[in-house]
Amino acid sequence: MHFKTIFKSLKNKDMLRRVFIILGILVAYRLLAHIPVPMGNASTFQEAVANLLNKSDFSSFLNLISGGGLASFSIILVGLSPYITGSIIIQLLTKAIPSLEELSQDGETGRRKINQWTRMLTIPLAIVQSIAYIFILYQSTVANGVGTFEPTMGDWILSVTAMTAGSVILMWLGELITEQGIGNGISMIIFASIISQLPTTLASLGGALLDTTNGSLSLFGWFELPVNPTIFWITLGFAIAMLVVIFFLVKLNEAQRVITINYAKRVHGNTSYGGIKSILPIKLIAAGVIPVIFATAFLSLPALIGQVITSVNPENTLGTTLTTLFTAPSASNFSTMYPDGITAQWFLYPAIYFVLVIMFTYFYTSIIFNTNEIADNLQKQGGFIEGVRPGITTAKYLGKVVNRLNLFGALALGLIAMLPFITDYIFIVLIGYPIGLSISGTGLLIVVTVALENLRSLDSRALMVTYDDFSNESQD
Repeated sequence: MHFKTIFKSLKNKDMLRRVFIILGILVAYRLLAHIPVPMGNASTFQEAVANLLNKSDFSSFLNLISGGGLASFSIILVGLSPYITGSIIIQLLTKAIPSLEELSQDGETGRRKINQWTRMLTIPLAIVQSIAYIFILYQSTVANGVGTFEPTMGDWILSVTAMTAGSVILMWLGELITEQGIGNGISMIIFASIISQLPTTLASLGGALLDTTNGSLSLFGWFELPVNPTIFWITLGFAIAMLVVIFFLVKLNEAQRVITINYAKRVHGNTSYGGIKSILPIKLIAAGVIPVIFATAFLSLPALIGQVITSVNPENTLGTTLTTLFTAPSASNFSTMYPDGITAQWFLYPAIYFVLVIMFTYFYTSIIFNTNEIADNLQKQGGFIEGVRPGITTAKYLGKVVNRLNLFGALALGLIAMLPFITDYIFIVLIGYPIGLSISGTGLLIVVTVALENLRSLDSRALMVTYDDFSNESQD
């Protein structure tokens, strides 16, 4: 990265304007997170929301990427989840339907049509998700006896419309950021959402650190610091571990296998073509965080179904069993679900989660990296891998390379997803209870990935802005 060039580019008015526009949009987004859904007294749903977050890992993840919009029952409650889901569906359909695949390869025009269809699909998905969340929250308030509000049809229409509009506004704000040419807007909003949850973690750690009920930290017998000694050393170790994790996340995100592609030399008239070398980079984790999102959604579905069943009929044992077995162990539910400490059930959710992340990594990589298609394109362009025959042999070779990368990448991604469970386990062993971390391994992976992408985009824009100055310095 050319950090000197980036700082120098901020002297350019156009560059400065783009940066301030992005900052203004992010501030507007954070203001939206505090506008409540117009459905009676929003405070009556706070306990139901807390209960939903405790019982569903997917809801906790949605709360994370919506910047606390779910916990505060704001109009951006559903966040960007409908748009992300719509993008995934369109992407899968593009690979499954030949006509859509041809359209996606039709340059800018095809991409615009696909993006338009993604926006159109976002609206019904946002409506369905809004209705589902309001129904679950309302049933939870009735079951728990929180408030006496009875929503009318008008209340339902108004609240669903507001939540759908909030999701569409977020999608629009993301596209406005993308237009500025400094990173992907949707990713930047999710990045801001996760970062906005940092104060929760700092407050949790700070409160435990300043609790000197069991004594304070003595430094070589000279003087005492007003901090909890156990929590101090745990926090210091956690900070060091966080730096190490971030370092390895950057390495994993940037790691790739480079395959050299040779192009045969062709002569047409008096002109020769080809005879050059190129590279085919294959990322270690080509699927990104998508497998983790898929695994979270898939694993949380039984818990959500169980919660709906329990909300309608609290005496139904099926709903209670589903909710109990498929609820992610966390700091918020540890005392109620595990009053006697860690049991075998505590390890069930993390184990299934780890296996699903690995499975979805292989599945999604096979969709986005089609070895047969790549081998066919290389053969048409006269390209080949040295020592490998073009065509089917090349496809098998690429498949073998991708599978080997996937083995290590999937295990690494699974361990990243396991970070909150590993951290909770360490705290349970050391102090008897977990300390909830607002940024999980998934959130940290998103933060690192988006930060690197945005830095690359900012660096490219800075080089464009300062190109004339650089040329003048070179001539001098």
